[in-house]
Amino acid sequence: MHYILLFHRYLAVAVGLLMTLWCLSGFVMMYQAMPELTSEQRLNGLQPLLLSECCELGNLAPHDDTPLAGFRIEMLLDKPVLRFSSGQNNQTIDLTRGVPITELSAEQITRVAEQYAVGNGIAGTPVAAGIISMDQWTIQSARRNQPAWHITFDDRAGTEIYVNGLTGDVFQQTNRRARVLAWFGAIPHWLYPTVLRQNGALWTDIVVWTSTMGTFLAATGLYVGISRLRRQRVSHKLKSPYKGLWYWHHISGLVFGILVLTWVFSGLMTMNPWGALSGTGGVNYRSQLTGEATWSGLKEVLTNIRNQDFELPESDGFVQITPAVFDNELFLMAVSTRGETFRLDRSGRSTPLQTVDIERVVAGLEAPVHSAGLMHDEDLYYYGHKREVSLPVYRVLMDDDEQTRLYIDTRTGAVRSLGSAGRWSRWIRTVLHDLDFPGLWNRPVWDVVVILLLTGVTLVCATGTWMSFRRIRRDILSFRRRIKKKAAYKPTTPYRKPSL
Repeated sequence: MHYILLFHRYLAVAVGLLMTLWCLSGFVMMYQAMPELTSEQRLNGLQPLLLSECCELGNLAPHDDTPLAGFRIEMLLDKPVLRFSSGQNNQTIDLTRGVPITELSAEQITRVAEQYAVGNGIAGTPVAAGIISMDQWTIQSARRNQPAWHITFDDRAGTEIYVNGLTGDVFQQTNRRARVLAWFGAIPHWLYPTVLRQNGALWTDIVVWTSTMGTFLAATGLYVGISRLRRQRVSHKLKSPYKGLWYWHHISGLVFGILVLTWVFSGLMTMNPWGALSGTGGVNYRSQLTGEATWSGLKEVLTNIRNQDFELPESDGFVQITPAVFDNELFLMAVSTRGETFRLDRSGRSTPLQTVDIERVVAGLEAPVHSAGLMHDEDLYYYGHKREVSLPVYRVLMDDDEQTRLYIDTRTGAVRSLGSAGRWSRWIRTVLHDLDFPGLWNRPVWDVVVILLLTGVTLVCATGTWMSFRRIRRDILSFRRRIKKKAAYKPTTPYRKPSL
């Protein structure tokens, strides 16, 4: 017990302060995550599609049999463009001439920012602050969006956006409030300062090993706390032998210790250390259901647009066209200026996905199906507590080794798959760390419960860290006194009777 107590005490000095910081930043993260551009903001910043002068690919089109990855047909500076990925690079083609878009000038970038600001209700004048290599808000996106232009606005919110200088894509937006709160929330919680996070391997090792130490700290604290309980002689009730702050740390540790342990352990598991929660996740089923389209399908779409054989459904206008491949056939998803989505065939006709089409493709899966059918309500693995879900959804439960679950969006045909690793991840990471229990999905119930529990966890970590530092300081002072006392001690020479 003595050695476990020493281990717990010194481990608290090593990671206790960090765990307290994780708790305090957790309060902020309940309401403000790391700033990021939402799909809604990006769509709002797009101009309505004008396809009268579309579409030419020039000599840039790959062979017809070339697999077709994701693409977007949008407007850029009053011209329809095709945006797609080729290997590690993003390409943008001017569909009025069939030539690639070259690097945009500062004036063109400012025009892109003005259009984005109008669509998102951002007041103020955009100012191009120059090209950045990376900053705190573009750690994971700056490298693939070079040259990355930083644009500031003189609005009251202190809005800033970042624009890809080759494609004209806006890929990040922040405001003053989000930036300030991130320094009290996501950045300390994720150990996310730029100087550390830009080195992915080092950052991963530090987060994994500090979380591992925090797990051992919580586990040893629970063991010591239970072992130190004493039974009273008269009432035979268990009682803490401590007083003062030690007493409160002991009691709060007994009450919230399990939660401290599960919280820090689940935080560790969010990093998927050593591949503990890796799995295929039903990728093969997803590819069987959606299949693969080729460039010939996109060429047909562009040809139909050029020949005016492509008519979008009646609406106030559309801002984006993207692929929706299902059963190896290319369909399109068109997003209107109101955010409505329409599934189209290659001629622009509305083609809603039918249940009979889904059933036909599901019947062709290589593994046996346990059950399948439309699901109108959320279940334990498909729910919208912190993300949007589309209902009804077609759910398929596979009768394979992983008991894979497939969720097929009845609007787009998109497939979400979940294998055994995904289900374990849902309970070990999401439930334990975010308290994402089914009964707590509704707010403000979730807020009240999390604030109360997180307050208790913070009390355990803060009191334990403070007392450990005080105890270590006492140990160091005691050790120095013993050294000084030993150095000052001068043994006397014993008296010897002189010989005759």
